[in-house]
Order: sequence, then structure tokens, then C-alpha cells
Amino acid sequence: MKKLFKFKYPKIFLLLVMIVLSYFIFRNPSISDYLSHLGGLGYLGIFIGGILFAFGFTAPFSVGLFISLNPSNIWIAGIIGGLGALISDLLIFKLIKFSFIDEFNRLRNTKTLKNIKRLIQKSIGEKIKVYLMYALAGILIASPLPDEAGVIMLAGLTKINFKVLAIISFILNTLGIILILSL
Repeated sequence: MKKLFKFKYPKIFLLLVMIVLSYFIFRNPSISDYLSHLGGLGYLGIFIGGILFAFGFTAPFSVGLFISLNPSNIWIAGIIGGLGALISDLLIFKLIKFSFIDEFNRLRNTKTLKNIKRLIQKSIGEKIKVYLMYALAGILIASPLPDEAGVIMLAGLTKINFKVLAIISFILNTLGIILILSL
């Protein structure tokens, strides 16, 4: 355990381990057969996969679950999975918004961040910066990459409304899941 914490980036290392582990788990024919027999779970399995899709360490498993369940209608499955991911994203948002707000406020007032903000405003302007932040957060939310990073960007660095985040999260996660299911 001590060796794990000697890594400079232990969370990234664990994420890579989870991706490799899920690859080998879902590549095993007996596990794929078992999951395909779980077709009785149907859309409940897709919903559970959607919940897992939003978290960085469980996203690789949710992708394997989506592919193994092989739903008959990817549009309905995408919507149901998107609802599951929405629940996770809203939980992340609430946790970050209320637990980390004091740290974000302190971070905004640091000299380094103020200098970076001033440099960005001079270089690209405020509107383009906001559009780029929303675009990057959207890519993170729609992909199997950790939604936490995209939600942190929106919750901590913008003044996004809870309802707007819910709509954005649902649409992007649904599209991401439909894309995965269509592969």
C-alpha cells in the first residue's frame, strides 16, 4: 500500500489499472456469456451501467456492461443509461458544490489563478474562455472519461444552474452511451 502512494499520480495509475482490468474481465468468454444471460436485467442493467458510467473508476466496467448486454433498441437504452448517469452527475455536483465551495473561493483569490485568468482574458477573451470550458466539460461528461472532472469544471468554475447542469448531463451522457452502443 505504501508503494502505491509513492506514485506521483496514484489516481491516474488506478484508473489505468481499472481500464486494463475491465478489458481482461470483459474479454473473458465465460464472463461475456454470463453477462449476456443477464439479458433478463435488460434496461435495469443499462440503468445500473449508466450510474457507473459517470464515475471515473467504474466507467470502463459500464462500457463493458453496455456492450455485453447488447440491447435491442440503443435509443431507449441510451436514454435509460443517460438517466442513470444523470443521477450520478447530480450527486457529484451536489457534493462538489456544497463541500468544495470554500476551497474554490480561496482558489479564485490566489495570485497565480488571477494572473492566469488575466492572461486568458487578454489572449482569447471571456466569452471564448467560457465556451471552451463548457466544450471541454461537455466532452468529459459525454465520454467514458471521469465525469467528475467535467462536473467540477462546471460546479466550481462557473455559475451553472442545477437544472441546466441536469439537462446538459442527461443529453451528453445519453449521446455518449448511444455512441458506445452503436459501435
